[in-house]
Amino acid sequence: MRGPIAPPQVPLAASRAEVFADLVQDSVERLERRWPQLADIDFLVLEVPRLEGRGTEEWSDEAVPLGGIIPARDGRRARVVVYRRPVEIRTKGRDERAALVHEVVVEQVAELLGLTPETVDPRYGED
Repeated sequence: MRGPIAPPQVPLAASRAEVFADLVQDSVERLERRWPQLADIDFLVLEVPRLEGRGTEEWSDEAVPLGGIIPARDGRRARVVVYRRPVEIRTKGRDERAALVHEVVVEQVAELLGLTPETVDPRYGED
């Protein structure tokens, strides 16, 4: 029998970037139940941190950041950024990657809100 393996609306294979973005979104949705104000924050996935500009001296090869924040200003919403490649390099499987993504999101949200990660997610560090 010839024909499509899956319906057109179902992707046969999501890219690694799409799967990673879904992990970030899952983490955000998990936190939004407890922190509805997160709806006012943009969450972004970038491949790697930028080298140029402000903050370059703050990290080296040994300490590549896994995420960052951009505070709200000039009418722009606050943003939380998760860097895909550094997270992927430090994890072996999907479950480990999902746990690290959630940890990074929690840490960045905590920094943005001026809270401890344990306040943002009481299960922080248990994974």
